[in-house]
Amino acid sequence: MTFSVDVTVRGYELDTQGHLNQAVYLQYAEHARWELLREAGLPQETLLVHGIGPVQLEVTVTYLRELRGGDRVRVSCELLHGSGKTFEVRQQIVKEDGTVAAKIQGVGGILDLTARRLIADPAGRFASLADKPELLGVGAG
Repeated sequence: MTFSVDVTVRGYELDTQGHLNQAVYLQYAEHARWELLREAGLPQETLLVHGIGPVQLEVTVTYLRELRGGDRVRVSCELLHGSGKTFEVRQQIVKEDGTVAAKIQGVGGILDLTARRLIADPAGRFASLADKPELLGVGAG
């Protein structure tokens, strides 16, 4: 299931050419990932109580169109689970007219905050803890 959040490009996020600064695309993607977790019933406080935290292990951004101050965009987030310790994170930043401004692809995991290691079954952990596990691409545990 694909989750999304709306963001308006703010003037202080622009570079000297008047475009959205390249690093801010990553911040928008991070914001969408945290909002996805919150909406699924896993805000940061809940994750900490369970001694876990999400981690990004790899991120690739493909910039397709410029964004300027005042542009309103929708930032999507979808998690795709396999059988290992990691999962794929697919995101897009889409302008109001439907134009894809950027694609963000990554590899994520769930870190055991005590052992400092990835947990073996992130899909299972999400399924067991989330109120809405389907938002995280998994079934209820």
